[in-house]
Amino acid sequence: MMAIKLVVFVVNVILFFPSSLSQRLASEEGNEFRTYIVHVKKPESRIWFHSSLEGNNNINNLHSWYESFLPSSTIDTASLNSQTRMLHAYRHVGYAFAARLTKDEALHMANKDGVLMIREEKMLQLQTTHTPAFLGLHPEEGLWRETNLGKGVIIGVFDTGISPSHPSFNDEGMSPPPAKWKGKCHFRKGCNNKIIGAITTVGSTYMSEAAPVPPFDDIGHGTHTASIIAGSFVKNANVLGHANGTSVGMAPHAHLAIYKACSMIGCSEGSVLAAFDAAINDGVDIISVSLAGESKLFSEDAMSIGSFGATQKGILVTIAAGNEGPESSTVVNDAPWIFTVGASTMDRRIVASVKLGNGAEYDGESLYESKLFKNDYNPLVHLNGAPCNKGLLESMKVEGKIVVCVNGKNTMKYKQAEAVKSAGGAAMILANSDPCGYTLSTEETYPLPVTHVSHASGLQIMRYIDSCKDPKATILFKGTITGNTSAPVVASFSSRGPSRQCPGLLKPDIIGPGVNVLASSADWRTSYNGRPPAFSIMSGTSMACPHISGVAALLKSSHPHWSPAVVKSAIMTTAYTTNLQGDPIPDEKLRPASLFAIGAGHVNPSKAEDPGLVYDIMLDDYAAYLCGLGFTSTMAQLVTHKPVNCDLIKKIEATELNYPSFSIVLGSADYFPKTYNRTVMNVGPADSHYIVEVVPPASVHVSVEPQILVFNGEQQTARYSVTFTRKTGETISASSTAQGFIEWVSDKHSVRSPIAVIFT
Repeated sequence: MMAIKLVVFVVNVILFFPSSLSQRLASEEGNEFRTYIVHVKKPESRIWFHSSLEGNNNINNLHSWYESFLPSSTIDTASLNSQTRMLHAYRHVGYAFAARLTKDEALHMANKDGVLMIREEKMLQLQTTHTPAFLGLHPEEGLWRETNLGKGVIIGVFDTGISPSHPSFNDEGMSPPPAKWKGKCHFRKGCNNKIIGAITTVGSTYMSEAAPVPPFDDIGHGTHTASIIAGSFVKNANVLGHANGTSVGMAPHAHLAIYKACSMIGCSEGSVLAAFDAAINDGVDIISVSLAGESKLFSEDAMSIGSFGATQKGILVTIAAGNEGPESSTVVNDAPWIFTVGASTMDRRIVASVKLGNGAEYDGESLYESKLFKNDYNPLVHLNGAPCNKGLLESMKVEGKIVVCVNGKNTMKYKQAEAVKSAGGAAMILANSDPCGYTLSTEETYPLPVTHVSHASGLQIMRYIDSCKDPKATILFKGTITGNTSAPVVASFSSRGPSRQCPGLLKPDIIGPGVNVLASSADWRTSYNGRPPAFSIMSGTSMACPHISGVAALLKSSHPHWSPAVVKSAIMTTAYTTNLQGDPIPDEKLRPASLFAIGAGHVNPSKAEDPGLVYDIMLDDYAAYLCGLGFTSTMAQLVTHKPVNCDLIKKIEATELNYPSFSIVLGSADYFPKTYNRTVMNVGPADSHYIVEVVPPASVHVSVEPQILVFNGEQQTARYSVTFTRKTGETISASSTAQGFIEWVSDKHSVRSPIAVIFT
């Protein structure tokens, strides 16, 4: 299986303003062509730049204006092999373009008047039969019935493309796309009322317009995520007979617009920005992005810049939080206008238990077909806690034995299985390393019998081996079992806060199903063991993100006038924070999870449809927030795509944004009260009143005024203030955290806002 399933962070994307760029480029030699992204000032004197930038004349003039920044070069441009210099000309994500330049040309351009920023393009990386039922979505009732399965909503998917002929993308019962839709389809056959648009932004926009490249999925990631969002009903979906049921996406009557921004080598920033630019112009309602890079300033981040352009047009953008957990401060895509999604488990398991010679059993998980393995006891060995490789296995003489191998964050599981099989091993027990805890994956189809067990179980198995003269075991393949009451559990790989860019913002925002998710396979016509794998199982925040995108589409169908911030608020304030057995949602080691792992909690679609109260954020507040972060006017302008004067604007802290959560930083001398205001809007019954309930974080006093909010009309707003005071006389270690919540309760609704506190 491709390692692309999990987010892999890449080298730093370094932003250069003209002076620092000149110093950097002057030290480099060579005339190799590379791709650079260039941001320029908004033109003030050219009347043909209408704000909407519609019409061929405006577009052609825009291209011509961008091309005027390209330096005159004496370099032999024939080395480009007739490739177009200008790859992308952006219209809706700021005044910017991507072009093929040499370092010398970039150096020259960096010193031109009107150039705000130029940087070399870097690459981003890619990060179900049961999840609808697990999330409380059922045909003919509840949210699906109330929203007509997401009818009329258009969801843009930025990924590796799609396999359009898959049964999940049939358009039976679908209505035509809304009249506002302006997108294109570059499939000769494949678009219908389900897939209403499909283009490729990899490479050059100019070249793709002249000779469109169909966005077929040659990796499988995009087909999988698209079907999670809005796949149609497909009966008898399973993988090798496991997890059998009806496959369906979160919003099965929503429309899909596909933007292939990724290839086998990754997802270039230029291609991702081009996808944002096209989707905004085409008229999508939601954008889903299961990609991640590294944490960087919002003014340097293609995701932040592109998603702000979408937010300005009323488009909600949901993006994966990243797969670098469980370490803290690994969350990415953490701008406040982005809906940042972490991953958790569901209550379904595909169980394969290890039974030891002493009778002890340890449950694991596996996709292996039980009929291919005889439940005989075999000798059992381990490699002293090391991953399995050919050299170690040969020295251990493992022929006919079950081998215990160790699964780490960056361990290639399939390669270990191949090594065990090559050495003659009978089966493999894949035991988690300590950081991976209890997170078990079943996405691999291995070449020999395998079960994946937790770190705790692995330790017990290895202790048995060390204490026994004749250790032996067998694997009992028990198949699909639902009802695991510890679910949801935060996945070990799901990236955690606090946010590096802004600790005053609680990220991730939400968690959703992202472990062992069954969805459509791109290579569904290819035979595996005589059967086509129409579906596959994958894990990652890449899988959690489309679940939230689909739920957001349902809300948008029911409430078309809700802003992106209101949709986020509805999902966040109605999230639940306990598992199926009523305990706090656990982390990968089954300890109560931190708010920096779960954000507001686990998505609860049915409750989100009727949240009672919502928090909205005005676009101008984001500019004030950026200035409050210490951004210069130019840096803020790179994000907002319009002039910003940080010297004159009233700056605000992150905690002053009208956000549905609180993240408070308290220093060792912060004993003075800190007060923050929030405004809520009534979207429930016209006549209603709410009483506040507060569970304060440890060592912090929290007071709320007023304590009762009274409404006598729909869309009416009310304001309240929250004051946080660090308690005196208590010793608190630096870098420790605490958590609590504020909850507004009426006779019909509970509106909850988490409070995370960081002590410094």
